[in-house]
Amino acid sequence: MTLRRRRPGWRLALVAATALFAAAGLVASVSATVTPTGPPVSVPAAATPAPDSFADLIAAVKPAVVNISVKAAVTQARMDGAGPRSFGPGSPFEDFFRRFGQPLPHGGQPHGGEKMVQGSGSGFVVAADGYVVTNAHVVDGAEEVTVTFDDGTTLAAEVRGVDPKTDLAVLKIETDAALPWVEFGDSDAARVGDWVIAIGNPFGLGGTATTGIVSARGRDIQSGPFDDFLQIDAPINRGNSGGPLFDTTGRVIGINTAIYSPNGGSVGIGFAIPASLAADIVDQLRTDGRVRRGWLGVSIQGMDEEMAEGLGLEEAHGALVADVVSGSPADEAGVQSGDVITGFGGDEVSKVKDLTRRAASAAPGSQIPVEVWRDGEAVELKIEMGSSADDVPAPQVAARGRLGLSLAPLTDAERQRHGLADDVQGAVVTGVAPDSPAARKGLRAGDVIAMVGRHPVGSPDEVVREVARAREADRSTVLLKIVRGKQSRYVALGLA
Repeated sequence: MTLRRRRPGWRLALVAATALFAAAGLVASVSATVTPTGPPVSVPAAATPAPDSFADLIAAVKPAVVNISVKAAVTQARMDGAGPRSFGPGSPFEDFFRRFGQPLPHGGQPHGGEKMVQGSGSGFVVAADGYVVTNAHVVDGAEEVTVTFDDGTTLAAEVRGVDPKTDLAVLKIETDAALPWVEFGDSDAARVGDWVIAIGNPFGLGGTATTGIVSARGRDIQSGPFDDFLQIDAPINRGNSGGPLFDTTGRVIGINTAIYSPNGGSVGIGFAIPASLAADIVDQLRTDGRVRRGWLGVSIQGMDEEMAEGLGLEEAHGALVADVVSGSPADEAGVQSGDVITGFGGDEVSKVKDLTRRAASAAPGSQIPVEVWRDGEAVELKIEMGSSADDVPAPQVAARGRLGLSLAPLTDAERQRHGLADDVQGAVVTGVAPDSPAARKGLRAGDVIAMVGRHPVGSPDEVVREVARAREADRSTVLLKIVRGKQSRYVALGLA
């Protein structure tokens, strides 16, 4: 940075101007006394002092924090853009928000090909029988997942379920040993200024800990529809993504997910998914492998003062209904375009995010009272919540060790993405392990397995069942009918 000296003329001009204004009585004396109009800020006598050390707490919880190593097959197009992803397309912070712990490519190959790459992140065990929480972006596209504990123990893990909208994922470890685990705490009770401890296990080097405070609450960084991040100043670095954020009781109040950084390193602005949001998502992923959210069926937008005045509202609050999906729960309950939703389930709706989060957390099929502002008066409605049409199904694997296929249910979104006809049924291939029987036969992500032998299949479970039957019949190969785009073909895969 260049420092410039001020020229003497600046000082002379300033003195002259000061003298002029002083003569006019416009410059207050520097010795004037300012009289306070109220008492000074009072600090509670019971304010918690800074602890002497976090050593005992860290030693207690660190065994439950793990490193997550991922191998994934990626196309050259993805490799060209590998590394930390920007947070939120179109976000004002797009150039600065960075996710970390991404799969990093090692080498390259011609465009259009696939290559196995490795990535690393962190996670933590939430149940003694082997459930691990991490970020969804850490295991994005994973073919193989390995979990390494602080003592060096390494175990294979499978992805139980992912929820990209909150960037959460749950893994499952199969082991006879009872694993060390930690529990979620009350993130709603965390206040700005409270101590927090971020622990990660980057690159399998062993648990590392950093400390800081809660800097802010309720941050919306435009990464998804349910943003409600805790902002912290505890340093978080590459490889710590998915690691836990502890309070001083040793309970997890957040999952470290993102940083604000102009240079890729920590500058003291980090973001964690609060436990109040994560706990329910994790429970659903553990139980069902997917997240089911409530659905209203409305397009909504925020309010400003001019809109509020035009609608006869005293202040700009609520969510303005721009459109109602025909046949949706909102439509059937009588919600109209131009309504302002001001209450949901007994809670006030101040802004769009309030409605988005509360509607998503409502159980499908539940009856929810909704208050709307219409034609200058409040109207009470009752809506039977639907189920979100874009639930993410759990990834399922069909004989990965032998066939080398990762499968998932075939959804309408997948049909559209891969150019499949509406009448195509089966299980969609989400990944193919290199050097596997499936890879050698040319199978790739987006292919649909429509038949195993002469038996039509409609789900990954049915594929697994039919492949198992072929093995039980001592067959050396299994015949698969593959649909790719508008074409179909049969492929024989070895079962040896």
